[in-house]
Amino acid sequence: MSSTIASTLDATELRARVERFQDAHGKINQQIRRVIVGQQEVVDQVLTALFVGGHCLITGMPGTAKTLLVRTLADTLGLMFKRIQFTPDLMPTDITGTDIIEEDSSTGKRQWTFVQGPIFTNVLLADEINRTPPKTQAALLEAMQEKCCTVRGNLYKLGAPFFVLATQNPIELEGTYPLPEAQLDRFLFNVLLDYLPFEEEMQVLGLTTTTHTAKADPVTTADEILGMQELVRMVPVADSVARYAVAIVRATRPSDPSAPEIVKKYLSFGASVRGIQNIILASKARALMNHRYHVSTDDIASLAVPVLRHRVLLNFHAESDKVTQDFVLRKMIEAVSVPRD
Repeated sequence: MSSTIASTLDATELRARVERFQDAHGKINQQIRRVIVGQQEVVDQVLTALFVGGHCLITGMPGTAKTLLVRTLADTLGLMFKRIQFTPDLMPTDITGTDIIEEDSSTGKRQWTFVQGPIFTNVLLADEINRTPPKTQAALLEAMQEKCCTVRGNLYKLGAPFFVLATQNPIELEGTYPLPEAQLDRFLFNVLLDYLPFEEEMQVLGLTTTTHTAKADPVTTADEILGMQELVRMVPVADSVARYAVAIVRATRPSDPSAPEIVKKYLSFGASVRGIQNIILASKARALMNHRYHVSTDDIASLAVPVLRHRVLLNFHAESDKVTQDFVLRKMIEAVSVPRD
């Protein structure tokens, strides 16, 4: 537990903050449901990333409401939203902004003026991020990790909270540029958006093909979101649960003695310590979202796959046997012993 912060808070104040967190979470879900049908697991994972202060990579087929989900989330949270459509000719300055020369009409004096790019927002939708070259993709790296950007040697801080939701299409590979491993590692989750069941697709028709216009209302503010992110870090984690998270991530590394046979057979590389950090943080948020005040091993096991699926690299044996990251990770989690205490 973050004892430094928690020790300065009165128990009554802490209880009030927890109750406000849970009330806001319920209202956010309620507003999102006015626009988004189904996909509860996806919504929960995106909200988890938000409460942690992380970023999400959303992978899904065209027409599965990826963009609508992000826009609805921004509306519900009362945050500034901007969208970048990534294309092959997009330049880094199209993301960060650039300096231009402006002339004072009264004095005739010229000076450099920085014009902010779309990265200066709270919620940034990086649409089809894998359609732009690595040089432009890298423009997001500094912003995602350091919450700032550098233009012509000048450092510009981004406003808080800053939350990147990037989408990519899993089927169209022509004209795409796979994300570098370093950038993939900056995403807390790789969320998979699948097709809806029959009845839920019928509900979508009722919402989108009539005169009805669905809209979400804001229920929080930027300052309140920052407070929630701080609260999440105060959730305690037992030593045995933390060890379980470490054991799961270490088991993804083929060179580690604890790695099960399926990992040694199908993976080339495993996850780094950032994977452990993200599992713990996400589990803290999940615990609070489920009205619990400590992290359990169930939280760890439930979130390990979306946290790790983009952090492990399959080898040629996996490609030959048509084995996916999710299959390997689930089998690996089953092989890791769950602590009894």
